[in-house]
Amino acid sequence: MNPAPVIESLPEGLASLADFEAPARARVSDAAWAYLNGGAADEITLRANRAAWDAIRLQPRVLRDLSHGHTRVTLLGRELRHPILLAPIAYQRLFHADGELALGHAAAAQEAGLILSAQASVDMEAVAAPMRADPGAGPLWFQLYWRDDHDFMRSLLRRVEAAGFQALVLTVDAPVHGARDRERRIGFKLPDDIRAVNLGGLKKPLNLQPGQSALFDGLMPRAATWREIDWLRAQSKLPLLLKGVTHADDAREALARGVTGFVVTNHGGRALDTLPPTTALLPPLRAAVGPDVPLLVDGGIRRGTDVLKAMALGANAVLLGRPYVHALAASGALGVAHALRLLRDELEIAMALSGCKTLADAGPALLWPGSPV
Repeated sequence: MNPAPVIESLPEGLASLADFEAPARARVSDAAWAYLNGGAADEITLRANRAAWDAIRLQPRVLRDLSHGHTRVTLLGRELRHPILLAPIAYQRLFHADGELALGHAAAAQEAGLILSAQASVDMEAVAAPMRADPGAGPLWFQLYWRDDHDFMRSLLRRVEAAGFQALVLTVDAPVHGARDRERRIGFKLPDDIRAVNLGGLKKPLNLQPGQSALFDGLMPRAATWREIDWLRAQSKLPLLLKGVTHADDAREALARGVTGFVVTNHGGRALDTLPPTTALLPPLRAAVGPDVPLLVDGGIRRGTDVLKAMALGANAVLLGRPYVHALAASGALGVAHALRLLRDELEIAMALSGCKTLADAGPALLWPGSPV
């Protein structure tokens, strides 16, 4: 029997994603809150992500026939009811007892896509079950971090495939943690009862020699390179997307090696600080890869207008991150489902008020001349 999430009541007054933050804060420890909401170093990129969406202005058209409009998009050859997916975020039992289990049920209920973190704190099969059971559910993808153990990676890939995941998303921009000061100041560490249950106890000692760097001599020799991209492509027939490519040359190299698409991200400001916001990263990558390569974008998405702006900048879909974890902490699966519904409703309103019958109408002309991108 597949486990079911706890159904809680929603707090009152939830009119936007921001409204989940206060009830979430009341239920989450200081350490877990710092882990979720903090960024790297001075958090310049963390702040820039949100500010950049606010700075872009829309240029609506009026008096158009918008009857029978819709939010449908096509992604990896599949039609989706809307372009909103849940981003991979680790250890979600830090924020609610159901953890990632709630995500599968909420995403299925709202026909949203879900990218499950390799560092999920719930078995992948349990998360996948409600998505597989609902024919209207959005795409179900699995996010990977490279592990320098081919036998383990083969086993993990077979398990991912058997559980029904439809694509792989390899994170390439964080071979090591960023310098996340909020976490270090508060002394964040995982509770004993929360771990990456789908990764087992995989750890190898560094075996450093005197004078060697733990990072450059210990960790970086185990990090993924282009060889590992080739290896993954050979080991699985699932589409492979790379999460964290920001340079056009890297994108072209990836495509030449058979990569399917990209998640345009700066890791939510949690890896390398002072990277540009994703609004600035997206257009040049779209120009580099052409119109047909799938590009998803994350980083600061909070409003339906942000989703519409992302589509106008060249995205095929967006990933929602920290706000859905606030919703999870506030009221479990029901909170996540409500957050998704709010964002989708806002997207429809933004489209109607901008003169967009479908998201194909959201192109560069939708953005006010001179808007920073």
